Amino acid sequence: MKAHPIRSIKQAWAGILATILLFSSCITEDIPDNTPWSNFEALWKTIDTQYCYLDYKKEAYGLDWNEVHTRYHNRLTDDMGNKALFQVLSEMLEELRDGHVNLVSSSETSQYRAWYDSYPANFVDTIQRIYLGKDYTTVAGLKYQILEDNIGYIYYGSFSSGVGEGNLDAVLDELSICDGLILDVRNNGGGLLTMADRWASRFTNEKVLTGYMTYKTGPGHQDFSKPEAVYVNPAKDRVRWQKPVAVLTNRRSYSSTNDFVGKMKQMPQAVIIGDKTGGGSGLPFSSELPNGWSVRFSASPMYDPDMNHTEFGIDPDIKVDMSSEDMHKGIDTIIETARKYLKKEKE
Repeated sequence: MKAHPIRSIKQAWAGILATILLFSSCITEDIPDNTPWSNFEALWKTIDTQYCYLDYKKEAYGLDWNEVHTRYHNRLTDDMGNKALFQVLSEMLEELRDGHVNLVSSSETSQYRAWYDSYPANFVDTIQRIYLGKDYTTVAGLKYQILEDNIGYIYYGSFSSGVGEGNLDAVLDELSICDGLILDVRNNGGGLLTMADRWASRFTNEKVLTGYMTYKTGPGHQDFSKPEAVYVNPAKDRVRWQKPVAVLTNRRSYSSTNDFVGKMKQMPQAVIIGDKTGGGSGLPFSSELPNGWSVRFSASPMYDPDMNHTEFGIDPDIKVDMSSEDMHKGIDTIIETARKYLKKEKE
């Protein structure tokens, strides 16, 4: 008896479908093993292929990332726990001497503390409040006051506090009666990168070249795009400051604040006073290890108009630290230096 042709076709397709389902049920994603060795290799390779400053660090202080691999690989053991592994991996990252490289677990975040701790604080909030007085004005995260010598003072503690164009107009317009302006961004750890552009655009009447940016284009240490020029355009139909301005900085002025300081350093009537900034103006990059920990760092080199790196901090035009003698008297040395500078500029 011959098999029915339609039934035979159905049976054939049923067999094919069963085979497909059998094999598809066996397919799994290629997930790296979660061992001390695999997590170590994943972290080391991420830095080797994605971190932008290995050649720069090699030239600056002789960093050999391959030698680092050998040295820290020898510290691994099969039975080491998460705490011991985190310690080894954190110490390996410290070889980069970069305060913007962090390893993050569910309970810890590593940081190269010497990046900040080797610098003076150069900011005391209790002293700063003396200058603000009790009748200062607060607008969208800003605190501002007109000092007794007719110098405007603005403290901007975080670029995460977005200041609208209208609020910025109102503040600058109110302070326009002043002979000069102090813009204090000490201890400002950054936030919205758009705020750096918004603020800087209020201090120029023409297009200004403020630096260059490059991007990683491959795994090699020198695989970067051609530098792209970065400009600040004057704010259109907005209040723009036309008098001298002093920007106050310390080592904890970093991330988008570092970007802002870099832009302001190119403005014709601006001066940077205080200490070297904390760097970190490049766009952030993050990657996950097999155990779920993540590593993050800046991954788009930024340069000033002379092609000097700004990632590791920007030097002030006038370097000054808060003196212990002044602090005992309730005096902020950096603010006083700015006031003297602005008075001299008025003459």
